[in-house]
Amino acid sequence: MKKLTTTLAILLMASPALFAADMSYTGVVSDSMCGAKHSTASADAAKCVKKCAMGGSDLALVSNGKVYTLKGNKDKMMAYAGKDVKVMGTADGDTINVTSIKAAK
Repeated sequence: MKKLTTTLAILLMASPALFAADMSYTGVVSDSMCGAKHSTASADAAKCVKKCAMGGSDLALVSNGKVYTLKGNKDKMMAYAGKDVKVMGTADGDTINVTSIKAAK
């Protein structure tokens, strides 16, 4: 029993992300190079984000003045470049591991 308790304690301390729940974030899909420059959704923002992302820049979310790097299915997220979105995922510092993305209402 002691061995099981010790193992569980180690798992809980070593990897709290295993138990993290998805959170909701709203903002505009930008890219890591331009960041908060694309804090407002527009056709110009979409064009720039797509160009930068195709050049290797990570996609990002500008939410309440903060820029988060988005990790996940880049092809799916590209459809929302420069647009207002609602993202579900887990945050790890300034990175959101995206589980879903959709247009914001």
